[in-house]
Amino acid sequence: MSAGAARAQTEGDAKRGAYLAKAGGCVACHTEDRKNAIPFAGGRALKTPFGTFYGPNITPDPKAGIGRWTEKDFHRAMREGTRPDGANLFPAFPYTSFTKITDADLKDLWAFLRTIPPSDKASRKHDLQAPFGWRWLVTPWKWLYFRPGPFKPDPAASRAVNRGAYLVQALGHCGECHTPRNFLGGSRQDRMLAGGKGPEGKGVPNITPTKLKKWSDDDLKEFFQTGITPDNDMANETMSEVIRDTTSQLTPADLAAVIAYLRSIPALPDAPK
Repeated sequence: MSAGAARAQTEGDAKRGAYLAKAGGCVACHTEDRKNAIPFAGGRALKTPFGTFYGPNITPDPKAGIGRWTEKDFHRAMREGTRPDGANLFPAFPYTSFTKITDADLKDLWAFLRTIPPSDKASRKHDLQAPFGWRWLVTPWKWLYFRPGPFKPDPAASRAVNRGAYLVQALGHCGECHTPRNFLGGSRQDRMLAGGKGPEGKGVPNITPTKLKKWSDDDLKEFFQTGITPDNDMANETMSEVIRDTTSQLTPADLAAVIAYLRSIPALPDAPK
């Protein structure tokens, strides 16, 4: 192995990490929702039944951001939902999905994050109702609803379906919005991707084959790239942002893999109204 290849293997590929960050939609949650906001400097609000969470600054600033984190700290946050000081991260940060990201992809994501211009913008404190702001309560929540570990391909599925499953389940964390939750905020795996009420109390659609069977692959491709539906309607505001920042940025092969996976999952009915 050449010295350059060995260094890349050790340090990660920042260019590839930039693509993975797009596939993961990182900019949306970690960038304030206003004109000329500093990318990845935090401030984006997420309203939930437990209070309002604010995406933190993840630039390399040593005080306001994650500049003092090690790569091991980053892996632990993504894989285990734990801060460098050992405290729990709230699952509004979707480590329940990100835990499935492979070690190689985590390394490349970390390499990319180190290239972001640092910002000294302080992260905003979460505004949570008691007792939901007590981090130690996340430990029993994890016992109930968190299964850490990287994605495991299905040996019976095609390569494309497995790639799509990885993109949807891990990087894209689509289930965080499209899978309904119980009263404790745990995902209902029996209703995976079947839609219902999203984290901000808004309705999110069922994206199992029950709803998608009327759409052709070309229809889905058009929607994921432009937000235009087969009947010439437009995606809602939240999904439009996902399309702009994430699905429209996927390579043709990855987009085809996502569609192949969505075709393969069990068809589930809409939630009763």
